[in-house]
Amino acid sequence: MSAPFDPAPFRARRARVLKHMQQNGGGVALIATAPERMRNRETAYPYRFDSYFHYLTGFAEPQATLVLIADANPRSILFCREKNVERETWEGFHYGPEAAAAQFAFDEAHACTELAERLPALISGGQPLWCAFGHEDEATAFDALHAALIAVRQNARAGWCAPATLHDIRHLLDEMRLIKDEAERTLMRRAGVIARDAHIRAMRATRPGRYEYEIEAELLHAFRAAGATGPAYTNIVASGANACTLHYTANDRQMHAGELLLIDAGCELEGYASDITRTFPVSGRFSAAQRAVYELVLAMQQAAAAATRPGASFDAPHEAAVDTLIDGLRALKLLSGSREEIVETKSWQRFYMHRTGHWLGRDVHDVGAYRPHDKPRTLAVGMTLTIEPGCYIRAAADIDPAFHDIGIRIEDDALVTADGCQLYTADTPKTVAEIETLMQSAQATS
Repeated sequence: MSAPFDPAPFRARRARVLKHMQQNGGGVALIATAPERMRNRETAYPYRFDSYFHYLTGFAEPQATLVLIADANPRSILFCREKNVERETWEGFHYGPEAAAAQFAFDEAHACTELAERLPALISGGQPLWCAFGHEDEATAFDALHAALIAVRQNARAGWCAPATLHDIRHLLDEMRLIKDEAERTLMRRAGVIARDAHIRAMRATRPGRYEYEIEAELLHAFRAAGATGPAYTNIVASGANACTLHYTANDRQMHAGELLLIDAGCELEGYASDITRTFPVSGRFSAAQRAVYELVLAMQQAAAAATRPGASFDAPHEAAVDTLIDGLRALKLLSGSREEIVETKSWQRFYMHRTGHWLGRDVHDVGAYRPHDKPRTLAVGMTLTIEPGCYIRAAADIDPAFHDIGIRIEDDALVTADGCQLYTADTPKTVAEIETLMQSAQATS
């Protein structure tokens, strides 16, 4: 059972936004939630709110807009669906404005049908306007805003004045979302535990002859059984050569003895994502070549994690992983030439073509500039990111057949702490010994 809803973190975030707006000329901000999306005729996809909107509200219903007023009397106003008992018979519970205001700690709440009517007066004082410009989920709010601006200008002789300054509120929200507060950290750790247990379940279920989608089903079962909404992104369950395709999602191949299985899967819990990747042998034991590459990727992750600390560049973990990779590829005779030549020609990119991590939060690839002002971001306490090095060796004439089609990625979720970083998903079996012990035990009892 989920914990009772606590509006305090959301109210605190709105207060921070209002304070920032007041310090920058005041004004009015509009943040709309996501629209409902149709899957096919008369059938919608499961609804998922807009991340910016939910970050400030905790309100999960569609057809809602948040309006923030930063004047001498700062306040937050929700526009949402009206209470409609007949509609609830078909769609389920709706809060309605009155209950929403009480439950989610808004200063005011009104029916969403009133937004167009009330908006002209709210923006008529010439104060700055704050919106998420060019954000697809703002379309409904912008329709109302466009009409409101026309109405304000048409009433100029009555003393109304249209906004003269426009701000993209995403710049502010992106910076806020980069640093996770304690409520966010708690949810992300819980999402990590659910994903860990799902990966363990998948490892126990894997054996030669089964299909990738059967293992994916184990992941989905574990996510929902533990209370997660579902996957945070499309699961990658890639066996054999499929593991060398970075975003493989067909998940329909039969697995065979002697192959590896790469699973990149995380869940979403109350709007927050986990993101774990593990690679392990279908038969329960690594071959010598598989073990050698696996140990290299694990060393890459350890080097990257050691480089993840406050004050370090966002690029530092990637650079540490690449340094480790180059030494490992030379030792395995997969690359020849001096270290300097390999660095200069970037020949290592044949085997490792992606970065070592990304921001993690409400979106699995979360918001926040990686190179603000064209310089790498400096890591700070409270940032969350993935650490996910890999090595992908496709079959080729110049590659020892023992290494053909080995694709390995190891990914954990990291929180930057005062003295480094915490890999809070690291207890998902990761060493060769941990993986082989778990899988052989499971296969022996199947």
